[in-house]
Amino acid sequence: MKKIIKFLSFSLIIFINNGVYAEMNTKISIETSMGVIKIELYNDKAPITTQNFIDYVDSGYFSGTIFHRVIKNFMIQGGGFTEEMQQKETQPPINNEADNGIGNKRGTIAMARTTDPHSATAQFFINLKDNDFLNFNKKTIEGWGYCVFGIVYEGLEIVDKIAEVKTGSYGPHQDVPETPVIIDNIIIEK
Repeated sequence: MKKIIKFLSFSLIIFINNGVYAEMNTKISIETSMGVIKIELYNDKAPITTQNFIDYVDSGYFSGTIFHRVIKNFMIQGGGFTEEMQQKETQPPINNEADNGIGNKRGTIAMARTTDPHSATAQFFINLKDNDFLNFNKKTIEGWGYCVFGIVYEGLEIVDKIAEVKTGSYGPHQDVPETPVIIDNIIIEK
């Protein structure tokens, strides 16, 4: 038995050292005024997108931003506006990785963007239901879809609670929570 355990331990070390072992996905906590949402990022399936998101987290960019767009039975969107609905400056846009085979299913987090498929910067959204029409289907302006780069693994009830807030218009913006849903901080789990 000891020989088998020693062999398995040695095999695991070789497996890890040869680079075959995949690095664990990053886990984050979104601390909001309504509770904590924990998300596992798909580092392996959306490396550009997850690194972009992690860079924003590391810089403290998201602290004090809000979920500025909440549409019941669709999604909640945040990461770009302050409580006063001032849009924050961002880094340059990233390439869209929506062709990674991951669908916009309930509880997944995806990058928000403009009509330009490769315009995502800091804003993200969490799907409240399966939104298959947001998925990649071809490399055209209409077909690129929205890149999913993680999934809620704890706190989906907080996402659902945010989805129920009363919304209205704020200047040119619609579906804005009347009482701000603040992102106090996003931290990377150790």
